Amino acid sequence: MIIRKSRAEMAKMREAGRIVAETLKLLAEAIKPGISTEELNRMAEGYIIKRGGKPAFKGYRGFPCSICTSVNEEVVHGIPGSRKLEAGDIVGIDVGVALRGYYGDAAETFPVGPVSPEVEHLISAAREVLSAGIERCRVGNRISDISHAIQARTEAAGYSVVREFVGHGIGRSMHEDPQIPNFGEAGRGPQLQPGMTFAIEPMITAGGYEVQVLEDGWSVVTKDRSLSAHFEHTVAVTEDYPEILTVL
Repeated sequence: MIIRKSRAEMAKMREAGRIVAETLKLLAEAIKPGISTEELNRMAEGYIIKRGGKPAFKGYRGFPCSICTSVNEEVVHGIPGSRKLEAGDIVGIDVGVALRGYYGDAAETFPVGPVSPEVEHLISAAREVLSAGIERCRVGNRISDISHAIQARTEAAGYSVVREFVGHGIGRSMHEDPQIPNFGEAGRGPQLQPGMTFAIEPMITAGGYEVQVLEDGWSVVTKDRSLSAHFEHTVAVTEDYPEILTVL
């Protein structure tokens, strides 16, 4: 069942989403060669708690950290640790916040120092793919219209879209119905209505779409070890337009 949110509930999600956006901005300013992913994790956790929120990922199904840090060929769910970022890396940062019983969730992929034009293009394309999915979050469209837009924009840019991980509903829980695949035919699934809230999160790769989970049970990497970029926003369907809730 897809839970539609009231205006009051959306306001609470907007508050949680603002902390997510602030945290990503803080981390963006800190990312540089030589910083460890654990340092980024501590920075994020401290800030979220200072703002009155709770890191949504920490302890979720046993996940040990407050953010996910996915470097280079890591697609999602990378565990922060002693690894130090190097010039030319890219790092996907995924942040979730719980505040007053509601959730916000967003991710962004950042370059570490200067990167090649090819890497810049991958990151830029992934950002545009997210925008294409968000644009379909309009009353009257169907869930798979989002999926189809993401796949079409990804493949038009010359990349592959990961199929084993999906976007999702969000609100009073971090993961609610429905699941939102990042590929598929248009015109299928439930029709979108005002008050629905989704975490739209395409993951694209410079190679194939196949992935595998590493021995830590969390970190997902591209099977061919090609680079991957991940972007995500929490979005509300309104009468007029898609509203991004994880922005400043």
